[in-house]
Amino acid sequence: MAQRKHRLIDIEYPAFAESVLPPRSDMAEFQARLGRTLSVMADRNLTHLVVYGDREHFANLAYLTGFDPRFEEAVLILSPRSDPLMLVGNECEAYLPISPLFTGGKLRHERYQPLSLLDQPRQHSRLLRDILAGEGIGAGSKVGCVGWKYFTDAEHPDATHALELPSFMVDTLRELAGRPNVTNETDILMHADYGLRSFCSASEIAYFEHTNVLASESMTRMLFGLKEGMTDFQVAELARVNGTPLGCHLGVKTGKKRPPGLSGAMGNRIERGNIFAANVCYWGSNICRAGWVAASAGDLPAQASDYVANFAGPYFEAMSEWYALLKIGTPGGDLARIIADRLPFDKFGIFLNPGHLIHLDEWVSSPIFAGSTIPLHSGMAIQVDVIPSSKVYYSTRMEDGLVLADRDLRNEIRQRFPECYARCQARRSFMAETLGIELADEVLPLSNIPALVPPFLLTANRVLALET
Repeated sequence: MAQRKHRLIDIEYPAFAESVLPPRSDMAEFQARLGRTLSVMADRNLTHLVVYGDREHFANLAYLTGFDPRFEEAVLILSPRSDPLMLVGNECEAYLPISPLFTGGKLRHERYQPLSLLDQPRQHSRLLRDILAGEGIGAGSKVGCVGWKYFTDAEHPDATHALELPSFMVDTLRELAGRPNVTNETDILMHADYGLRSFCSASEIAYFEHTNVLASESMTRMLFGLKEGMTDFQVAELARVNGTPLGCHLGVKTGKKRPPGLSGAMGNRIERGNIFAANVCYWGSNICRAGWVAASAGDLPAQASDYVANFAGPYFEAMSEWYALLKIGTPGGDLARIIADRLPFDKFGIFLNPGHLIHLDEWVSSPIFAGSTIPLHSGMAIQVDVIPSSKVYYSTRMEDGLVLADRDLRNEIRQRFPECYARCQARRSFMAETLGIELADEVLPLSNIPALVPPFLLTANRVLALET
């Protein structure tokens, strides 16, 4: 079958309705998550699991308890012998009621002041060794550690025992249980194939749909509010972030030359013929668009005047094929191969994985890499994060979120969160009928600007689509 080519069409951006913050996951769901974690611990003969978190690396703690440390560290100790114990610093202690487990009497806690900021009170804490020993960690214990990375043998000669938790914690655990018995078990939660956080529940999906709506509406305001002469700070103000927790820094960058990667606003002016990129990232979402401050190809540098025909258009075509492969059971390597074949590196410069898992943290792990045999499965929240880069054409982007949901999970979403489900179905129809991108039944788009790619950002209503 012949590959369908791109075209430019003028549209009104679809209105998929506002999203209301869905109810938080309840205590029963958190207990179920702990139960699944304890079951894996039993399979691995672990007596304890020590889960570390800080402001940047909070997602595993929040997944298990609903609590995220704000500007201190925190440690969760799991054992089948008792309810879990959370160690918190001085200031996070008051935030513990955010956890349904805590308010329901199913999460113990202790103030461990070395987790607090420097020079705060330290006189009301037991030693870490005494706390851990009190939880039964000692000779004969098998202690798994969960941080935010696990390692392969290619990365470390002793990957099983390579730990990224703070040394004073690891040293104490090894002193009590013996070095061979303290292992890296972060994959329990974060592995792309079997990690527990790769299987999102209906309530998690409803929340991630909400944050995708917030972020995509922010992006729409920025795109249509973009005007020559504005500063990038003024563009960022259009996002109107609303206090929902952010997953990474709000990014806005523009200039005649490529600004530093991941930079935020720097005071640069919006000028015709310059490059532009922006992203808005809440927990579970990261909406990004990139292109040129231009109304048409006539505004581009001469060497980039064929930007649509030779760069953004082929990217859109390849991404439509990428979307067509999004099916439960598809090996991640197939998705990686279609991008490598259709968008060769020497022209498109796609270096990172063409798609990855997203959760409360912006990047969990990815089943999508060259040669991957990891099959896509129901419950995966996927970031459509395929990033081309060119010295001539700069970039383009359709970075949105989606989930894969089998029939049972779709039915649960439809029953518990009918408005969320209806918006997802409306987005599917829009992508098929207006953009020409067909999706398998299990694909639920979460963004309110699904696959919309405006190559010329001063005419944001002109977007790429496939020929009919």
